[in-house]
Amino acid sequence: MAELQRPTLCCCRKVLTVPGNKSCEGGRGLARCRPVDVASASNFHSFKLRHFHLDLHLNFAVKRMTGWQVLELTPVQPGVQSLILDTHPSLLIHSVDCKVPGASGAPDVFLSLTYRIEPFTDYGSSLNISLPAAVIRPHRAFRVTIRYTTTDGPAIWWLDAELTCGQTRPLVFTQGHSVCNRSFFPCFDTPAVKSTYSATVRVPEGVTVLMSASRSAYSKQDRVFQFSMEYPVPAYLVALVAGDLQHADIGPRSRVWAEPCILTCAVSKLGGSVERWLNVAEGLFGPYVWGRYDIVFLPPSFPIVAMENPCLTFIISSILESQEFLLIDVIHEIAHGWFGNAVTNATWEEMWLSEGLATYAQRRITTEAYGDSFTCLETVFRLDALHRQMRLLGDNNPVSKLQAKFEPGLEFERWLNGCGPPLCEPDLSAGRALTGPVQHLCDLWGVDAPDPQVISTFDLSSWSTFQTVLFLDRLLDRSPLPQEVMSLLSSCYSALLDGMNAEVQIRWLQIVVRNSFYPDLPRVRSFLHKHTSRMYTVPLYEDLCGGVMKCFAVEVFYQTQARLHPNLRRTLQQILFQSSALNTSTAPSLLATPPSAPSSPTDPPANGTIALRDVNVSA
Repeated sequence: MAELQRPTLCCCRKVLTVPGNKSCEGGRGLARCRPVDVASASNFHSFKLRHFHLDLHLNFAVKRMTGWQVLELTPVQPGVQSLILDTHPSLLIHSVDCKVPGASGAPDVFLSLTYRIEPFTDYGSSLNISLPAAVIRPHRAFRVTIRYTTTDGPAIWWLDAELTCGQTRPLVFTQGHSVCNRSFFPCFDTPAVKSTYSATVRVPEGVTVLMSASRSAYSKQDRVFQFSMEYPVPAYLVALVAGDLQHADIGPRSRVWAEPCILTCAVSKLGGSVERWLNVAEGLFGPYVWGRYDIVFLPPSFPIVAMENPCLTFIISSILESQEFLLIDVIHEIAHGWFGNAVTNATWEEMWLSEGLATYAQRRITTEAYGDSFTCLETVFRLDALHRQMRLLGDNNPVSKLQAKFEPGLEFERWLNGCGPPLCEPDLSAGRALTGPVQHLCDLWGVDAPDPQVISTFDLSSWSTFQTVLFLDRLLDRSPLPQEVMSLLSSCYSALLDGMNAEVQIRWLQIVVRNSFYPDLPRVRSFLHKHTSRMYTVPLYEDLCGGVMKCFAVEVFYQTQARLHPNLRRTLQQILFQSSALNTSTAPSLLATPPSAPSSPTDPPANGTIALRDVNVSA
């Protein structure tokens, strides 16, 4: 199916499947910690990484970070002759030095080390540093300093002012999950290696820097931010954001950060809820060990919904339109404080441990805070989305395995490695008071147009967001619908849905597109002009290009491309122009000369294994 060659957002909205696509956005892929995808895998067991420090200068004018990294290491095996770290072609190494404490009061030894960069894979390189055998001894600590410059690697997202919420000042953020932070700093890029870290970040005047750290300080005179993370974390959980950011306290250990234009809205949406959710979680799972739980709202260019960086959750600002999705996503990231951050899967093959247990914990929290019915409603919605995704992927697609397997190995129980949907589903009857009316209304909208008087007894304006999106998703599953049904649906709901949040609107507009309902096409144009988030634009462009509206999609793309992040722009270009040419025989010509189409992506491997970049994961 053509749809399987393009990034598809899965039911949890955090996994982007890209079967067969060798050019997924930014190279973000699912990684396991073996030699095939972590260059340092054969080497990190030889050392104990005790701590590392970053000293960086941020230059927004040329979109570049320059500085150095100091790694405090202890060899744990004899005969170690090299230190191998994961890095990236976008990261330029200037020099590598070594400091070894002198024995028995002797002075420290400083050495300039030789190193080489070796090709590794299309998402990273190997930094191989030669170590002097005379001074590198087991259990004797030493320091390595790496001076480097990094630009626009897959972990670092430089946003021009036009791509931010306020559109007045530029912003930069990092997204390390899962194997991207090797382009931020040389590292053991595996969840199996944890250490504490500290950072010094120098910025221009008017720029605020935040990091996923437990302590921070700022020198206004020097425009220097200092950070310290006192709890060991893996490399992928080190995160930075810098820009025009302001804050407001929303609890004794929580603070909201955002651009000034959205700060008030963010505070009003969260209120005192975060402390309530933290207290419920602590009652279920024990003390919250990270100290702070702050949240920073990022512009719509943020590639995923949210990321559980310790002490500082990153979340997309467009989620503020959807109160219930905001609630669920923040609670899910809180749950990662216990499952994923405190206790971490050792390899990316076992990512289901992090995401599965965090989802379990999230639903325990929502049940305590909002009752069984609410949790069951959200679960029904997610299960519907899961089955919808399975229909697209096929029951035998290896992406559906609980344990993502990247090459043949030992076989385990079917529940762990079997393809297809879950073997069993939970009893969600406790949510019938909320899901029942949804199913009743869906049944009324059968093949034939229902009685308008009966339909009018259902007041969607009084429904929760999850009820409304569940109703629209189930209508979407029935598409294509007869045109008389679409006309009645539009007359009943279009105006009402226009005033609802983006999560609701996107689903109605997908119904409009999949049913080629031209009277509501201006709403699609208006939505795509307003929303520049990947999770909203990609599904609509996929549907537009999957039908007879590709020319319309191309027209809207050229009208809005200046406001799209370059990574998203490339993704949409792949969607729009991967076919041989626009079908001008079935739609009016909107372009004098359509762009040429790039070569189509390769097919998925026939042996059922998954290549690293075939699954795009962001948690």
